[in-house]
Formats: sequence, C-alpha cells, structure tokens
Amino acid sequence: MGLTGGIGAGKSAAARLLAERGATVIDADAIAREVVASGTPGLAAVAEAFGDRIIQADGSLDRAGLGAIVFADPAARKRLEEITHPLIGAETARRMAGLPAGTVVVYDVPLLVEAGLRGAYDVVVVVEAPRALRLERLEQRGLPPEQAEARMATQASDADRRAVADVLLDNSGSLAELRAQVAAAWERIAGAGN
Repeated sequence: MGLTGGIGAGKSAAARLLAERGATVIDADAIAREVVASGTPGLAAVAEAFGDRIIQADGSLDRAGLGAIVFADPAARKRLEEITHPLIGAETARRMAGLPAGTVVVYDVPLLVEAGLRGAYDVVVVVEAPRALRLERLEQRGLPPEQAEARMATQASDADRRAVADVLLDNSGSLAELRAQVAAAWERIAGAGN
C-alpha cells in the first residue's frame, strides 16, 4: 500500500493508525534521513555535489541549509534526488525482502505521485487537508510559512494525488475522525484481500 499526501496533510498520523491495524510501515522520509547520515556514502555524495557548506561542524547534514538550496532551485533538487532516490529504493527493497509473506506493508512516501510510482502499489491511500490547515500545522512544527509554501510548490497538486487514489482520507478534522476513516478503509482493503 502506498501512502501519500502533501506536506502537513497528516501522512504520519495515518501511518500510525494503519500500524495499529497490523500494517508494517516503511517510512521513506526516515530512510531518506538514514541514507545521508554521518559517515555514509550518501552524505559523501551529497557533500560532493553541494559542497561542504551543507555539512555541520559535527559532520552531520545541515538539512535546513540543503533544503533552502533544493527547494529554491529545481535543478539542485533533481541532483539531490538523483543521489538519494536510488539509495532510498535499495534500502526499501532490502527491508521489504526481509518481511514475512502476507505482511501488509504501508510505504509512507511523500513523492509517490511526483515520482510516478502509482504502479508499484496494489492500493494507494492519499491523505489530504486544506492548504491553510497544512500551513498552520507546519508552522506549529517550526517551519516558517515561506518555507512551507516553497515545499508545497514542489509537490503534486491535490487533484493529481486524488487522480491516483484508491482511498482518500480527509484529515481536516479530529484524530478520532481520521481513525474512523482508516478503520473503514482497512476493512475494505483487508476484505478485498480475502
């Protein structure tokens, strides 16, 4: 199952709720951080492409600094993706290969639509919320509105995500409301597999 949605829509909340139902969640963002952790070949490749200015004094990636570069420059973002996407793909495949047969896997992948990955999943679940609410959530997490807007501008539109959705979750309400939607979707999806 591919799980996607725009930044601030609530993919992480939906992923946790799916995990409560028994799914194994693989988080593409978490893997993306791991493949550029201190001392990794991924970090060395990113530093080679973008310079030592994106490396902090402790040897870790300056994610905010790199983000400022790649979200302002489509060519820089493409270069970063050329480095990291193969590493993320390889680690994802390794994790999936280690799972028992019959495991329901939820791959939490923000750029499912942008990367043209619809065909890789049996079911695509899209989480959405109004833009203003997403901006509010992101600001509460410490992302200034101008940076949030820049990131949103690089992502697929709600209409593009809806076009590939098998299941659409509206995360504009409470956690209880999202939980009820996830439960209904799970029953539909699990029932289809029997």
